[in-house]
Amino acid sequence: MEITSTNNDLVKSCSKLLQKKYRTETGKFLLEGFKAIKEAFDYGINIEKIFVNKDNVSDYSFAKDLIIETTSAVLKKLSSTESEPPAVAVAYQKKYDINDFSKFKKVILLENIKDLGNLGTIIRSAVAFGAEGIVLYGESADIYNPKCVRSAVGNLWKIPFVYVNDFKILDKVFAKFSKVATLPRSRNMLKQFECKYPVLIMFGAESDGLSKELTDYATDSVKIEMNENVESLNLASSVSVILYELFM
Repeated sequence: MEITSTNNDLVKSCSKLLQKKYRTETGKFLLEGFKAIKEAFDYGINIEKIFVNKDNVSDYSFAKDLIIETTSAVLKKLSSTESEPPAVAVAYQKKYDINDFSKFKKVILLENIKDLGNLGTIIRSAVAFGAEGIVLYGESADIYNPKCVRSAVGNLWKIPFVYVNDFKILDKVFAKFSKVATLPRSRNMLKQFECKYPVLIMFGAESDGLSKELTDYATDSVKIEMNENVESLNLASSVSVILYELFM
């Protein structure tokens, strides 16, 4: 199959997936570039179709009937980057059950995380340092936003995640967990902190930190030791340091 016009109905329909509204309605998302597409394919992500630049079709022989040969202009319309990738795939989002998280031992919670690059980097760190699940609590960014998918670099399918807005659900699932708040005012230094498993480690957004609701919910707290001339770390850096120290 070949599509060369940016006004093609299928192209216009798929380009809507750049918007959260349509990703939510359809349960689909966009993957950009060879690495992301190949890793998703190998990991068993359900890919519906792949728009591939006609000059790069041979690179995607693994996808066979999923390929739609196309032009740079079409790929530009489907992409969120300044320069179009060699291919853009339409794939189905993975769905996870929050109740399964009660079986895990190492879970992180991110509250009201808005920065997509940070979120993608945190996903990578969570996978790298042994977290078993991610809870996105409150008003957090869309994990299937193309920028987040890119910054997660193929790790999005390697760890389950759920969105939770209801505190009662959170409390029910993690009733038997120790709940650790990451707080700059904590008296517990990370180097000396001993984790009790199963554990839910909670991180707040850089701008606001953890809400009072979650701070009060915590059964313990911890902070990273730093030089006095440094006020704070980037959230993704903080998550990486804490997960490495506590989970590895």
